[in-house]
Amino acid sequence: MKRREFITLIGGAAAAFPDVVYGQQPVAVIGLLGSSASDDYRPMIAAFQKGLSEAGYVEGRNVSFDHAWADNHYDRLPALASELARRGVNVILAASTPSALAAKAATSTIPIVFAIGGDRVRTGLVASRPGGNLTGAAHINVDTAAKRLELLHELVPTKKALGLMTNPTNPLGKSVEAEVGRAAEALGLQLNIVHASTDEAIDAVFKQAASALGGLVIGTDPLFTSRIEMLGRLSLQLKVPTIYQYREFVAAGGAMSYGGDINNSYYRAGVYAGRILKGEKAADLPVQLSTKVELFINLKTAKALGIDPPMALLARADEVIE
Repeated sequence: MKRREFITLIGGAAAAFPDVVYGQQPVAVIGLLGSSASDDYRPMIAAFQKGLSEAGYVEGRNVSFDHAWADNHYDRLPALASELARRGVNVILAASTPSALAAKAATSTIPIVFAIGGDRVRTGLVASRPGGNLTGAAHINVDTAAKRLELLHELVPTKKALGLMTNPTNPLGKSVEAEVGRAAEALGLQLNIVHASTDEAIDAVFKQAASALGGLVIGTDPLFTSRIEMLGRLSLQLKVPTIYQYREFVAAGGAMSYGGDINNSYYRAGVYAGRILKGEKAADLPVQLSTKVELFINLKTAKALGIDPPMALLARADEVIE
């Protein structure tokens, strides 16, 4: 086996783009464009590889990956996407909406498969009908942010001042803030929008919430997803009733989660990538949208926060963690 690896300095960070050749035949190359860091997305990438393997593509055998991670600096994504396009990878996996938007701007010819938690049409990724070089899988998470506020209000009905934490560098942030704002108005709640784009800012937001807010809705963002353990720990440590979108957050100590399954979207994106590598066109593969959402409640955390969840809320949960 021969291996050549190129290190390119992009946006002040080193990005490794390996060119792998097994025997005398070059293998298919998937460019992996991510907003966060590779370690943060291990379960999602494993799900993608499982889907990819259904078409017979296995890393180290007949497919390799060019990794380009922005390490939560979303402004680096355009340059990273352009570099992947310049290197002529066979397919680009866009691991988040910001990554998909950057990949779309970088190439109109290389197939792009995305796994996202938002509306693929409203964000401008694809038209309402198949076409172009983008396809992938989406689960409902951005569009359930308002519902998460409602659920948090059910958990702490006497609290009238609740918070919404978003990442100001994420292009989806403004729409999430608007939707949750409308929901707060309808419920007669005071909504405090707080921003965080670093670990230090996340810590500061939770400390602010502990003293001034009755609870916190965590907005959809790759940074927050990569910090699920931190978010759960802060929620429990600072006694802030909090809701996010993934079960992993509840398992880490968060009070509640409500949203779709991110790993399933990556699995289905992997299936599509394999079909494209076998010769199908992205334009012929309609975006797969999962409408399934699940509610998880950590009863142990709720009791540690001095909260007795209403039975009606517990009865609607897909799982209550005790």
